[in-house]
Amino acid sequence: MRSDEIRKLFLEFFEKKGHKIFPSASLIPDDPQLLFTVAGMVPFKPIFWGKVEPIYTRVASCQKCLRTTDIENVGRTPRHHTFFEMLGNFSFGDYFKQEAIEWAWEFVTQVLKVSKDKLWISVYEEDDKAYEIWRKIGIPSNRILKLGKEDNFWGPAGPTGPCGPDTEIFYDTGLEVPTIDDKEPNPSNTDGRFVEIWNLVFTEFYQDEKGELHPLERKNIDTGAGLERLAAMMQGVYYNFDTDLFVPIIDKICNILDVEYKKDEKTDVSIRVIADHIRAITFLISDGVLPSNEGRGYVLRRILRRAARHGTLLGAQESFLFKIIDAVVEKMSPVYPEIKEKKEFVRKIVQGEEERFIQNLKRGLELVNKIAKENNGFISGKDAFKMYDTYGFPIDILRDIAQENNYKLDEKGFEFYMEQQRKRGREAQGEIEFAKRSAYESLNVVTRFVGYEKFEEESKVLYIKTDDFVKEAEDTECEIVLDETPFYAEKGGQVSDIGVIKGSNGVFKVEYVYSPKEGIIVHRGKLEGKISVGEIVDAKVDVKKRKATMRNHTATHLLHAALRKVLGDHVKQAGSLVAPEKLRFDFTHFQALTEEEIRKVEDIVNHEILKAQKVIVEEKTFEEAVKEGAIALFEEKYGDFVRVVKAGDFSEELCGGTHVSNTGEVGLFKIISESSVSAGIRRIEAITGLNSLEYLRKLEENWKMVKLELDANDSEVINRIRKMQYDIRELENKLKDYIKESINIDELLKSSEEINSIRFIVKVFENLDTDTLREITDKLIDKGLDLVVMFNRLDSKVVIVVKRKKSLDKIHSGKIAKLLAEVLAGGGGGRPDFAQAGGKDPTKINEAIGKLKEYLRNIL
Repeated sequence: MRSDEIRKLFLEFFEKKGHKIFPSASLIPDDPQLLFTVAGMVPFKPIFWGKVEPIYTRVASCQKCLRTTDIENVGRTPRHHTFFEMLGNFSFGDYFKQEAIEWAWEFVTQVLKVSKDKLWISVYEEDDKAYEIWRKIGIPSNRILKLGKEDNFWGPAGPTGPCGPDTEIFYDTGLEVPTIDDKEPNPSNTDGRFVEIWNLVFTEFYQDEKGELHPLERKNIDTGAGLERLAAMMQGVYYNFDTDLFVPIIDKICNILDVEYKKDEKTDVSIRVIADHIRAITFLISDGVLPSNEGRGYVLRRILRRAARHGTLLGAQESFLFKIIDAVVEKMSPVYPEIKEKKEFVRKIVQGEEERFIQNLKRGLELVNKIAKENNGFISGKDAFKMYDTYGFPIDILRDIAQENNYKLDEKGFEFYMEQQRKRGREAQGEIEFAKRSAYESLNVVTRFVGYEKFEEESKVLYIKTDDFVKEAEDTECEIVLDETPFYAEKGGQVSDIGVIKGSNGVFKVEYVYSPKEGIIVHRGKLEGKISVGEIVDAKVDVKKRKATMRNHTATHLLHAALRKVLGDHVKQAGSLVAPEKLRFDFTHFQALTEEEIRKVEDIVNHEILKAQKVIVEEKTFEEAVKEGAIALFEEKYGDFVRVVKAGDFSEELCGGTHVSNTGEVGLFKIISESSVSAGIRRIEAITGLNSLEYLRKLEENWKMVKLELDANDSEVINRIRKMQYDIRELENKLKDYIKESINIDELLKSSEEINSIRFIVKVFENLDTDTLREITDKLIDKGLDLVVMFNRLDSKVVIVVKRKKSLDKIHSGKIAKLLAEVLAGGGGGRPDFAQAGGKDPTKINEAIGKLKEYLRNIL
């Protein structure tokens, strides 16, 4: 029975049992706590947790899932995967154990027609009800295992929460394996023979802080059956990789890499790793994940690089993974059409990422083996970290290499160095700042923020802090906490407000505002005069700068929506800066934007601005907002209630920042730069409002200066510049010809030397073009010299050209170039007969010449 049929039969079976059939949700869950959808129940988590009332009390689905917890086992075992499909049926306060067990048994034995003699059951040892139901169905007591909490009880996701016992159905593959107790083989005394094909979880308790269980008022059912395992069972194969879900992909791998499956275990492991990982890669990118160095993007990068590395073990010399995507799409797109729609996009991303990694892979592998050889098979934590930091080797790849070659890898040491790097990052962001902020941790006060509605507010001084908290301050730098404030504290990419706080005897210039803990807003700045705790003051933000910031923040939302419209839904925010002067927006995308794409984005944003649509701010529950389509950021932590900012029907995001009330207030939007931040992350900088006007004025001034310098009008400027460029090239060519003519080859030959029967010449030039340098070198060799070495000073750098007579095998030009470049703090190399290198220290040219002569004297 093919996998497509199993999937179809499962959903049809539960539809007939009154279940609403849900399509698979994305691999990216609407849950800030999770990186990926790891199980079929994840899309229904709010219902299980009692946060959302179910519309349907019976649901079934086939959910695409991703896990990487056991990635090192993928390919080495029959059933470990990163990407997999989970069949599941769920009940939210509807049916419970009786129906869940009976229907599972009915589906396996009557629909799939699996022999009852091949099935075993396990239950939680204290779950008498489940045991009785299985007995009434007709399962012999000796085929029902009563196991403890570690095997048959699903605990809460954290220290507290919903939980309950489960029951599992096992399939006997018949594989001959030893038992640990010399009794009849069963799922608890063997390893590898029995395969768990279905897990039924009975969520009937709530675990409190003390670990005590309390019965839930509404009991739920959560079941999961891995499609890959069911397919292996129905197709009579032991390995999931031998099912129809993987065979077409494996055939494609073998065809592309010219290898044979089931030839030897080492080859088979690599083929299986690639087959598994390419499915994960295809689905992750299709769902909007792009390779990066953090979060979901880093998981994708690890998976992709691991697959690429296994390709090199099979002889791959260039990128190949992108070619296998066709097989995944052909097999899976009838069920998941999104991967067909995104196929070309996925291929482009994979090819680019793989090619970048391959450049470092060979050198990295050589270095790993060198390290292990020099240290008796031991890879220290420090060396492992260097491989990660310098060559982009995830720890997974090093773990694989260590396992394949019996090396010992110090993973704890690696984690130590990783933590040191994180610590340095934290320090770079300001440990002193942290120390200043931590003084507020013990304060139990709340500052009410009124800045959404007002730019000015009368307020009371609650705290003043210099080095310590004081009752009064005078003519000093300090920090002030008010009971109410219109000042926005830096958060979510938006810079803080600046302004003044005026008291009866002093003026406090606010330079920075931050929130050291939830509820407290701290104003930092310089005090001229005197202010006291308890004093009533007037707090006023710099309205001009705040309004400019508001324009840029609303424009950032419009830009985000426009980018998704032009480039695709894979675009996600990866960072931002919203300041009065400009906005900066980092986003996920695989290549530089074209001029046409930039123009389209600008046009769309400005079109939305000209519509002058209302910007509406609403407060909703997080679930309501996300369900409505509001964009949330994974890195942000949201409370139960969130602030939703809508710009007409064009943009909707969760945001705590300040915004204009109408898109028309943004003014002219202009992109001033587009650049790369890192692989897979692009950056746009843009301006709005009066900043755009100032930008245009500067361009106009520059244009006037250009016309003045060229003595040309608007229509003549380009032709005048082209004429100047032509004239410059002509003069440069004449200068080259003059230099060539001025260099007398016969005169140069007179300065040749001889060491060890090698006739050679060394010459130092200034600012000579490389082509002329090579031409002189060729002429000198043609005149009968054995070796020519040229140094060419170019400002603070040196170019080295080395050429030898082709018949002179005892010297190597590449080695000489590398030797000389090292003296000059540079690098390079090349062929035995010709090489070129560079250096950064021209002052050591004489030392390098001495090194050359020493090299020639030592040639035997």
